[in-house]
Amino acid sequence: MAQTHTIAILGGTGQEGSGLALRWTKVGHRVILGSRDAAKAAAAAADMKATLSAGNINGTSNKEAAAAADIVMLTVPFAAQRKTVEEVRDALAGKILIDSTVPLVPPKVARVQLPAAGSAVAAIQIMLGANVRVVSAFQNVSAHHLKDLAHNIDCDVLVCGDDPAARQVVIGLAADIGLRGVHAGPIVNSVAAEALTSLLIAMNMRYKVPGTGIRITGLPVEPPQ
Repeated sequence: MAQTHTIAILGGTGQEGSGLALRWTKVGHRVILGSRDAAKAAAAAADMKATLSAGNINGTSNKEAAAAADIVMLTVPFAAQRKTVEEVRDALAGKILIDSTVPLVPPKVARVQLPAAGSAVAAIQIMLGANVRVVSAFQNVSAHHLKDLAHNIDCDVLVCGDDPAARQVVIGLAADIGLRGVHAGPIVNSVAAEALTSLLIAMNMRYKVPGTGIRITGLPVEPPQ
């Protein structure tokens, strides 16, 4: 791990957020769970700390979590994406916002249903402007596998963003938890990762497995050890 970060995970009490929180805490990052309910976030952090037996993790409100972090991770449902970002907007200036939002529309989550504007994550970059470096990542990693710390996740992470240096930071965070991040171009390309999630869900249902993933072949990059 090249650098230790303070990472706020908004929606950190959910399945994906809590899985990333466990794994990043385990390898030495400071993690702050954010929630609309600060007490719920604090209780979830206490449970995670007990699971890990060590680690720097706590929970608070979304606003306080975002303000205290140098990197903010968004892991909320599509319906709550924009509202959550607006809530913490003042705390995001100059920071990296990693957004894993997928525009799933229940109950037909196995069918691609992109918003009218295209990419849900690219829309957040437009909303926030150049002062926040938005990076799209982790949409295609199984939340089920993330929470199983003994499981070696067989999946690459597509990383999209307009700032290559910010993408590289996120690739480093992926490597810290045993995943290979791949530079996948500008933020507008996030639409492909967002749509791909519904395909993976359809495969999970068809083949009765808990978490399909993707691998990008032909790259001259060794996966992290």
